[in-house]
Amino acid sequence: MQADPAARVVATESAVAEIGRLRAEHGPLMFFQSGGCCDGSSPMCFPDGELIVGPNDLLLGDVDGCPFYIDADQYERWNRPVFVVDVAPGAGSGLSLEGVDGVRFVLAAQPLAACAASAPV
Repeated sequence: MQADPAARVVATESAVAEIGRLRAEHGPLMFFQSGGCCDGSSPMCFPDGELIVGPNDLLLGDVDGCPFYIDADQYERWNRPVFVVDVAPGAGSGLSLEGVDGVRFVLAAQPLAACAASAPV
């Protein structure tokens, strides 16, 4: 995985493969970073437009062409990291599309400075 130094959200090859599988089944997709209510702090995947984003939701970027949103205040509280979306075995939330298929999206956060330092020149 090579990170764009300007990107605020990136995905592993495994996550991109799962996104492609879900897109083939459900059409265009979107992500929302959970704030800890329903599924801990996992990124949740929905058909694009199914979740209505609010005025304080920040479009952080896209993951394989899918918009990725997070509450703007939450992003600031987490010190504006770069997020890495991946997949792991095990059932996720019943709200997120991948949850019924025995995998779940997971998130790692890296400080922006660490990502910039490791980005290719």
